[in-house]
Amino acid sequence: MAGQRSWGRRKPEAEPTSDAGTAPAPIRLHVVTEDSYPDWEAVYNDNVDRVYRMMFAKVGNRPDAEDLTAEVFVTALRPLQLSASIGEVRAYLFATARTVLAGYWRRTMGREITVLEEERASAEPETGPDDTGAIARAEAILAELPERYRRILQLRFIGACSLKEAAIELGVTVGNAKVLQHRALRQAAAVADRMEG
Repeated sequence: MAGQRSWGRRKPEAEPTSDAGTAPAPIRLHVVTEDSYPDWEAVYNDNVDRVYRMMFAKVGNRPDAEDLTAEVFVTALRPLQLSASIGEVRAYLFATARTVLAGYWRRTMGREITVLEEERASAEPETGPDDTGAIARAEAILAELPERYRRILQLRFIGACSLKEAAIELGVTVGNAKVLQHRALRQAAAVADRMEG
């Protein structure tokens, strides 16, 4: 094998043995600062609920939220360093979640919607001369929609009702409210495009 290159990993060195020469010596633990994760399992376990809740709040259904959560972790796995601090890992997962969510909305709605709650909470409320025009435009779009679509959008986005609250108000199931909201948003987007064109 002289002169041949090995492109694989280096062979592990022989494990040290105890005095008896038969049993391996105890494994030394790698000391990790309290500010970082010891392994990928810890990264996943500490963050999966947070990412899932964020995705569920945005898409409103369990299967898509689970798929998107898995996509966030798969996407973040390669570039993410275990040596990064817990805060850096969470920030990276949040940024990855925003990107994954943008891709989801682009595929399903044909539009990018990438604002997540943490961003919205930290942003200063904007007021300006365009507010009146935006309100008038929103009212015009809502006026073009069928009554049930208009009502679900008013409850969810103007009244800030949860899906469950909106479903109760409309007398439908939560699943039906999700479908109504989805269809109403698609039709509202089509109306907005028609108005711009």
